Amino acid sequence: MATGRDTVLRFQGPVLPDGEVRDLYVVGGRVTYEVQPGAETAARGWIVPGLVDAHNHLGLEDGGAVDDAEVERQAVADREMGALLLRDCGSPADTRWVHERDDLPRLIRCGRHLARTQRYIRNYAHEVEPDELAVHAAREARGADGWIKLVGDWISREEGDLAPSFPAEAVAAAIAAAHDAGAKVTAHCFGPDSLGPLLEAGIDCIEHGTGLSEDHLGLMVARGVALVPTVLQTDKFPQFAEAGRARFPAYAARMEDLHTGRRDVLMAAYDAGVPLFAGSDGGGTGRHGYLHEEVLAMAAMGLPAEYALGAASWRARAWLGFTPDLAEGAEADFVVYDSDPLADLSVLARPTAVVLRGRRVR
Repeated sequence: MATGRDTVLRFQGPVLPDGEVRDLYVVGGRVTYEVQPGAETAARGWIVPGLVDAHNHLGLEDGGAVDDAEVERQAVADREMGALLLRDCGSPADTRWVHERDDLPRLIRCGRHLARTQRYIRNYAHEVEPDELAVHAAREARGADGWIKLVGDWISREEGDLAPSFPAEAVAAAIAAAHDAGAKVTAHCFGPDSLGPLLEAGIDCIEHGTGLSEDHLGLMVARGVALVPTVLQTDKFPQFAEAGRARFPAYAARMEDLHTGRRDVLMAAYDAGVPLFAGSDGGGTGRHGYLHEEVLAMAAMGLPAEYALGAASWRARAWLGFTPDLAEGAEADFVVYDSDPLADLSVLARPTAVVLRGRRVR
C-alpha cells in the first residue's frame, strides 16, 4: 500500500511518547495538528515515531556483500515492521543508492568495517594493519554518513581467545582521524580488553559491550558514549563457544562467561545512565525485519518497557540527529498499532500502518 505525499491523511489516537490523544494529519510529507477538512481517516491506534534500528547491516549476508535486489528486499523487510531509520554498522555493499529511494528507510551508512588482517569474518571488512588504520578510518569517514565502524576485538588464533584487534596508539590515531574528517566512531567489542583504549581515545559508541566493567561505564557516562547491546546477538554466545571449543577452549570459556554476565552488564549500564539504543544486528548472522524482537529481548533483560521502546524510537531518533517526536511540522515517519505498545510490547510485531516520508507504505 502506498499513498502519495500530496494526499492529506488523518490518523487518530494516542501519540507517543506523551500519549496525548490527538488527530494527526499528514500534509506534504509533514505532521500537522491543524484540522484539515475532508481528510481521509487512514488509521486509528497508538502512534509511535518511526522505529530506529541502530545496529543494522544493510547489504550484508554470510558470504559478504549482496546485490542491489537483495539490499532492497532487506530494506523493505525492515520497513514493513516499522524500522524507518537504519544505522548501518558496517557493510561491504555500496548502499548509497538507497538514499535516492523515498520508499526505503532512511539510512546512516558507516561504510565498511575496519578489522585487523585475518582477524574477522571473511569478505566483511577492510582488513588492515595498525599503521594503516588511521588512513582507512579517514577514508571511510569521508565516504560514509557521519559514522564509521572499527572491529575492536576478535578471536586471536595465537592467543586462542578474544583479544584487541589493534594496539592503543593505532586506535587513538584512527578515532582522531575519523573525528577530524567529521565522523563519529563505533566499535564491535565483546570482551573487556579492547574497551579501555577505545574509551580513552574518545570513541562515540560501543556495540555489544558484554565486557564492560564499572570503570568503563563511568567513562561512558562522563563522556556521553552510547551502548547498543544487541541482545539477540549476544544470546548466541553459547553457539559461538561450542563452535570454537575444540580448537580454542579458552575462547569458548570466555564466551560462556560473557553470556552469563550479559544481563548484569546491561542493567549496570542502564542504572549508571549510559544511553542505550536498540539494534537488531540484521545482516550476516542476524535477520532483517526483527527489530521488534530486539526491543522485547531488552525488556526481558529488565529494562522498563518505556525505556526499551524509546531506545528504538524517540530517544534513538534524537541521538542520531533526527526529530525525536511527532511535533508540529515534523517529518511524517511513524507507525500505528492497534493497542498500546507500552502495555504490551509484543504489539510491535503487528503494525497497523507504516508512514514513511509522509506516504503510507503499509
